[in-house]
Amino acid sequence: MDEQRIETIEDIAAFLNGTAHTPLVLHGSKDDVYAWIEHTLVKFRYLLQQKKEKGLILRYVERLSGYSRQQVTRLVKQHKDTGFIRRNQRTRKGFEKKYLHEDIVLLAHVDRVMDGVSGTTVKACCQRMFLNYGDPRFTRLCNISPSHIYNLRKTHMYQRCRRKFTATKNTPVNIGQRCKPQPNGKPGFLRVDSVHQGDKDGKKGLYHINAVDEVTQWEVVVTVERITDQFMIPALVSILEQFPFTISGFHSDNGSEYINQRVATLLNDSLIQLTKSRPRHSNDNALAESKNCSVVRKTFGYIHIPQKHALLMDAFNRNYLNPCMNFHRPCHFPTITINNKGKQTRRYNQRDMKTPFEKLASLEYVELYLKSDITFETLKNHAKQQSDLEAWEDMQKARTKLFNDIFGLQLRKR
Repeated sequence: MDEQRIETIEDIAAFLNGTAHTPLVLHGSKDDVYAWIEHTLVKFRYLLQQKKEKGLILRYVERLSGYSRQQVTRLVKQHKDTGFIRRNQRTRKGFEKKYLHEDIVLLAHVDRVMDGVSGTTVKACCQRMFLNYGDPRFTRLCNISPSHIYNLRKTHMYQRCRRKFTATKNTPVNIGQRCKPQPNGKPGFLRVDSVHQGDKDGKKGLYHINAVDEVTQWEVVVTVERITDQFMIPALVSILEQFPFTISGFHSDNGSEYINQRVATLLNDSLIQLTKSRPRHSNDNALAESKNCSVVRKTFGYIHIPQKHALLMDAFNRNYLNPCMNFHRPCHFPTITINNKGKQTRRYNQRDMKTPFEKLASLEYVELYLKSDITFETLKNHAKQQSDLEAWEDMQKARTKLFNDIFGLQLRKR
């Protein structure tokens, strides 16, 4: 067939009617077919034709090119927009691996020593290890997104490096409330709660007293045998001593271990205001409750620990747990926005994550809040003694030794 003999729209109509049941396809490369379609559209002045004539030209192009109507329509649109029909040749490449096997192994190690904290906390740790401590192993992980951390945790490489454990669930606690303290951006207003370390065969386990500063999230954990006056008063004195800044407020739920005359006298002598939670305001002590789960339960679990080991565990808290939490564990701090109706919205952004020490250092006139025998340089030097990962590794080793001493067992390495 010589298609050059088709010169007019009438020739196209006659051709289509005469070859309705005859398969006809042009021979040549894809570039040749594109060039022929462009030549045909120009030859028959497609853009200037009426709707009926355009339909005949499109059917003519479909018949000889073998292309579908949708493909021909796309090519005609390209010709209309640019005046040409060109083939967009692309060679698709597979996705390159951004995070290598050694990165996944390192991520598993970080999760293991930090007890599987949230993705945002792991990202902040990786950034700090690369930017603050210059660890080249974190060159790629410092730019990882928190959501992709959870993707890597699902890979076979990660699963082979670290055994997964089901996360413990919070036990709801009914809390009576009375008054909510207002720190107004000043450190020294504590939220305090007790954590019981399990019962076994009718015997009570030891107790952890968890105190958290509302503004900086500086945290002190003290372990006692029982929550009676005999043990609680020395424990509270120890808590007040371990905070580097002056304490102005002490807030707890309505537990009798805190709401009693001896505790009130102790706090009153130290010029510390004692408050307790209000009815139907369960968020009044939410900070301490959340730290119970994310710090105390993550560290010690729910297993029964006999009361006689309280002094041993309290030494671990003072020497390893409390310094690690306050100098090397990034925490979320909210950014509060107020709309035109006065409604507050809290957003927890990655860039706002800081350790409690860094949050304390960011406050104005920080020296005014510190105790007389503590300087900011002393705290700063203590923070620089170890990197984040080194502090977590030391705490893990000390915890393993602690549990071996308590239970007389060689715990399996996670």
